[in-house]
Order: sequence, then structure tokens, then C-alpha cells
Amino acid sequence: MSTQIQYSFSSVLSVNPYNDTYINSISSFLNVNNSPAFSKDQFVISYLNTKEFINAHIEISKNIPDEDIFDAINSKAYDELALDNAIEYQIQYIETFNNLDEDNRHFHVFIVDPLEVTQTYTNTIERVKYLDIIIPAPLLLKSLYSKEIIDSNGVHCFIYFQENDAFITIYGDKEFIYTKSIKYSIIEMYERFCELYGERVEYSSFVDFYKNESLKETNSDYKQYFIKLYKELFANINDILTYAKRAFEIESFEHLYIGSQLETVTKLDEMLAVELNIKSSEFTFDYGFESNGVYVDQLHALMHVYTTLSESQRYESNFTVYHRPPAFVKRESGRLILLTAASVALAFAYPITYWVLTYAQVLQEDILKQEYKEIHNIKITRQSTIKNKEADKVNSLALLEIEKKEYITKKNTLIKIHDVKVNYPMKAQLLSILTKDLNKFSVRMESLSYGEIDTSKTFQFDLVSSKDRKITKLVQYLTKTYENRFKFELESIDYDDESKVYFSQLKVNIL
Repeated sequence: MSTQIQYSFSSVLSVNPYNDTYINSISSFLNVNNSPAFSKDQFVISYLNTKEFINAHIEISKNIPDEDIFDAINSKAYDELALDNAIEYQIQYIETFNNLDEDNRHFHVFIVDPLEVTQTYTNTIERVKYLDIIIPAPLLLKSLYSKEIIDSNGVHCFIYFQENDAFITIYGDKEFIYTKSIKYSIIEMYERFCELYGERVEYSSFVDFYKNESLKETNSDYKQYFIKLYKELFANINDILTYAKRAFEIESFEHLYIGSQLETVTKLDEMLAVELNIKSSEFTFDYGFESNGVYVDQLHALMHVYTTLSESQRYESNFTVYHRPPAFVKRESGRLILLTAASVALAFAYPITYWVLTYAQVLQEDILKQEYKEIHNIKITRQSTIKNKEADKVNSLALLEIEKKEYITKKNTLIKIHDVKVNYPMKAQLLSILTKDLNKFSVRMESLSYGEIDTSKTFQFDLVSSKDRKITKLVQYLTKTYENRFKFELESIDYDDESKVYFSQLKVNIL
């Protein structure tokens, strides 16, 4: 823990608001707390699922002073991400250092709709009253490097399945790079399994198989459908890793970690390693806590590790709106109570109409809040549909481009095959034709040679004849007969006094 947490609180309570689970830690012991209650000596931490926030990368000029950075990021986020100006989003950011950019500072920005926070933590706040930290789940993974649980500087990918969400997060050189929510939460896997199986099974049966049956050993009817489900999942993961390599100039992934909120006997890491050919391990680590043999959700454990770090060792990105109040006399509510007590007599003198107007305004406010909630849900649904369609469009265009390239490659190959098959002259056939013509004119061939230079194909005949006119007539005949097939070249005819015969070299170029 940081110094402030160590000396201010005696215990830490981690909260998973999505399945309403709580784990309390005192010293190094983790205990499940089924009935949490408010305690002023208790530090409370929780997280936001990846699908609950928007993550983006924003560049800001280095000329902007530090005190203006938040306003600059806030303005740019609304412009570049087309955020609804009617909503006052909560925006947090962490800086990433890019040594290649001398003009700009680079930030990972996390954006949350306040309504999502209040809806998520309604039940939690009724129990514990305050939340000291609400952090995006992917940033908890920084603790693994700060505590040297993972000490490698390579590029690592973390894949984690929760009951109502699943995410992929990438860290490189121990720093956050990218995160994405994927549609393979345990509930979504259950829905997809039912589609593959062809009928709806009980969710409890699905979970029981997921937790207790090994795909290597089971003979259940569910086995082949689980294998299909996992293959779809791994294909989706591979697509995301391919995109990340291109987008963030990643050469390779050193290690993949895969885990689940529900403990399972199936070795997902072994299956993942086979499918993607990347070294993989289970998303389970030795955090130094004792839990009395109870399986602890990895995000719960990471939250407790996070609270042990100093501010310089962890990412600070706190979305809580449930802060602890200051001293009574410094609170707005405290001042209001004191003011009310001091002026209670005067308050009774106000006309009754003011009370009626106040009540009417409260009712109007409630109506407007309800209307906003309904419109907001419609808006979020449409935004999600648009994003899905845009993603489908990008995937389709990428597939089209691949098909075009394959078409061009196959076309060029067929053209070459056709050219060789149709236009390439058979040397044996050509020799047969020319040899017959030599015999017609009683010209002998002492030797021949064949050569190719670039696209030129040439035969060279060494001719012998008793008369030079035979050679001349032969060349005249050949030139006239094969005018469009061959080009003939005869430089000279030489006479040998000793053998009393004529020699000549005839070159035949195939057109």
C-alpha cells in the first residue's frame, strides 16, 4: 500500500459490482465477505469492465502547459471521438512516452459516462457508502510488473473471461498499449454454445461442464461444441492480435496469458498455444496472499495488489464519484445544516408557495432524469450498432483486398502457363523441319548449337556443301518459306582447298 493507505486504513475491501462479490484483506489474508458494511477504517476499491469505457489515444502539442493539459485533452476527446456535448463525461488519462515524436505528447485516454457508473454501483453504495478508487480493469495489470511478478520487458497479451465481459489487454515494455472488450464473456459463450448445440441448455449445466469437465478426457455430447466455440474464440483473438501488430508496430508477442473468473480444468492456455503458435500460460499468479484454499477471481487479487503500490508504481485513473466527505464543518452539507439550524425560524416565514414550487421542481427533475435515461439507452444502442457495422465494413474491405491480390496472382500464373504451352516452340520439332530442308538441297550439317539471351532463342548450324550455290539456294528457300517464323542470318561461305568443300554458319532466330 501507499503510505496514505497504510496509515489511514486497517483493511481493504475489493468490489466486483457486476456479480456483487466482495473480498476483504487484512495483512496478507483474503476472505470472502458476503455481507459487507460501511467502516470508516476500510479502504474500498473497485473496477470498471472494459466495455464500460471508451479507450483512445490522443496527441497533444508539447507547447501546452501542464496546467492546461486536462482541458486540451478534454476538448480534443470531444472533437475526435464525436462525444455527445450534452453529456459531461468523466475523462482520465495516462501519458505514454514516444521518443520519436519531438512535437507532441501522447496519452491513453479513458472516457466514462457518469450514468454508467451510478447504475453499476447502485447496490454497492447502499452497502459500503464510499468507493475510494474505481479503476479501469486493464490498468490493474500494471501491478504485475511493479511487483515484478512478471519481470520480462517483452510484449505480453492478457485474455480474461468474466461472467458479463471479456477483454484483451496488451502491455509492452511493462507499459499499457491497448485493450479491447470481446464478445466472449461467459454468458455470451453460453448463448453461442446454445446456437452451436442447436437447442437451449440450462445455464447451470453449461457452467458445470465449463468448470469441471476437461475436453481431453470427457466423452460428453457437449465436447465437440465446446471445441467449436473455443476455435471461434481463438480466431477472434488472432484477428485482434493481427490488428494490434499492424496498428502499434509490434513485431511479435512474447507471451499470452489466458484465464477466467470461473475456475476451469480445461487447459485453455495449451489450446491457445496450439492455435496461435505463441507461448501461452494460465492467467494465474502468486500474489503473496493466502485465501484458505478458496479460488479468488484474478481481478479481485489484482485490486488488492494495486493498493499495496505507491503512486509512482501504479496507473492513477480514478473514476469514483463516491468520495469520502471532508470534516463536517468543511462539507457543503455540514454548512447547510448549520445554516439551516441558524435560520430555521426565518425558514418558517417563507410563503407556502415556495415549498410547492420546490416540490414541483423535484418532480420535474425526476421526469427529466427518466427521459434522459431512456434517450441515452437508445443512443448507446445505435452507437454500438454503427460501430459494429463499421467494423464489419473494414473486415469486408480487407477480405476483398486479399481476394483481389489472389486473383491477380492466379491470373498472371495462368497467363505464363498459357504462354509456355502455346507459344514456346519445341526444339525437336524445329530441328526436324529444318533437317528435312537441308536434305532437299544436299547440304550437310556438321554441328549445331542452341542458346537463349533474354527472350531471344537462337539455333546455329555449321553447314557443309560441295557447292556454294546449294547453300545459297537453301537460305533463299528457308527465308521465303519461314518468313514469319524464323529469321535467318548467313554472314559468309568459305571454301576449303584441302577438302574441296564449302563451309558456312547459319543462324536461325525463332520469332
